[in-house]
Amino acid sequence: MVMKASLQLRLGQSLTMTPQLQQAIRLLQLSTLDLQQEIQEALESNPMLEVTESEDNSQDNSSNEDKQAINDNSERTNTEEKGESAEVKSEGTEEVMNSEDWSEAIPTDLPVDTAWDDIYPNNAPSGPAPEEDTDFESRNSVSESLQDHLLWQLNLTPMTDTDKFIAMSIIDSINTNGYLSDTLEEIHGGLLESLSASARNNTDHEDTENTEAFGEIEIELDEVQAVLKRIQHFDPPGVASRDLQECLLTQLNQLPSDTPWLPQAKLVISHYLNLLGNRDYAQLIRRSRIKEDDLKLVIQLIQTLNPRPGEHITDSSPEYVVPDVFVKKVKDRWKVELNPEIAPKIRVNSGYASLVKRADSSPDNTFMKDHLQEAKWFIKSLQSRNETLLKVSSKIVEHQQGFLDHGEEAMKPLVLHDIAEAVEMHESTISRVTTQKYMHTPRGIFELKYFFSSHVSTASGGECSSTAIRAIIKKLVAAEAPKKPLSDSKIATILDDQGIKVARRTIAKYREAMSIPPSNERKRLV
Repeated sequence: MVMKASLQLRLGQSLTMTPQLQQAIRLLQLSTLDLQQEIQEALESNPMLEVTESEDNSQDNSSNEDKQAINDNSERTNTEEKGESAEVKSEGTEEVMNSEDWSEAIPTDLPVDTAWDDIYPNNAPSGPAPEEDTDFESRNSVSESLQDHLLWQLNLTPMTDTDKFIAMSIIDSINTNGYLSDTLEEIHGGLLESLSASARNNTDHEDTENTEAFGEIEIELDEVQAVLKRIQHFDPPGVASRDLQECLLTQLNQLPSDTPWLPQAKLVISHYLNLLGNRDYAQLIRRSRIKEDDLKLVIQLIQTLNPRPGEHITDSSPEYVVPDVFVKKVKDRWKVELNPEIAPKIRVNSGYASLVKRADSSPDNTFMKDHLQEAKWFIKSLQSRNETLLKVSSKIVEHQQGFLDHGEEAMKPLVLHDIAEAVEMHESTISRVTTQKYMHTPRGIFELKYFFSSHVSTASGGECSSTAIRAIIKKLVAAEAPKKPLSDSKIATILDDQGIKVARRTIAKYREAMSIPPSNERKRLV
């Protein structure tokens, strides 16, 4: 068999991910804060890029500085011609120059080998910057954790070293909600293991005094219980509780003894907490022998307590949302505008760009050519991102005008494919544009993905958005009778009467997504 070499010509189409396309896609899916960071990194790494906003200010400042320098030079020249003598301060003096004398003291030329600090000593005050430069929120926000808050109170509480050792172990076992995550037996066992381990370490180092001291310490379970009771009186009230019942009782015990309905509240929490949690008020009234009108006041007192005492003390920092587009109504028409503050306006530095020579292949010129091309690609990618974002946002507003005029109940069903067809782009591109991008409307700030939802068929043959159905469910629950809340089946029947056919399990799914409890947990006496 003989193998022959041959040439074949084939035609085909393929999509190649060029570096420019990859950069455009990456910028398209970045959030506003990530985009600002990306632009800042590009400005720092590429000398061909510059911010256009500060151009006017920099020119004004430079012209003012030039005028001031000319005036200073002319005054100094006139002074020398008149023969006036200048006062020279000795090097050992500690007197600081005034701001007016500073510009006059700068010589025209400095020797090449002279350092700045040799001529002008650094008299800037040491220490932190003035508080005016710091952010107000960062200076006034709560940054300590629950453990830090409890340890601060522990240091102010007179205790023996053993009790403080126990208290620190208890505080370490408290979770973010303020409850103990370990049992007292587990905490006690951990304390004994720590003491034995410390004793062994001191024995290995031949520290006989500490070994005898650790050997004399004996911690009983009753001591752990006593220290726990003291910590439970720390702020916030009810902290270090082992369960909800102990948390509520601890808070009730700290109230004044003359608080109205305090004994009845303790009775309900101590013996009938399960009935109260299940909203079984008939059984609760019968067993506790408290009248219905009195039970309402007792429940009102219990509702003033905090079931999660450690929840309001957190070290989490706030998350900021910067809207990408603004929507406002102008002459009965909704207008979409890009947020001009989401990114600084950048351009190619004309001074550096003019230094690039076409025929020069030196390393310096090649370096400048490459950065010039990268700068042009980056600016083009930013423009493409803004155009795509504005185009997609305009189509969303055009489709959801009912929501902007009347609210969530007028939301229309919308999927990515609808917008992709309208703007003639791929669905993946629409998905990138609408992720972590926010729209500022008169009804609030919403992520662009909020306006997309599935649909449910109506009796008239139309479609209803799932977002509108959620809004209707929320409205029905808010208007229901507290003593007889609406069940999922009843809500499905009400929607069916309005021409919207939704299954009961779909109502339950939407209700759980909105964190609305079932009907038996929504039951109230008042």
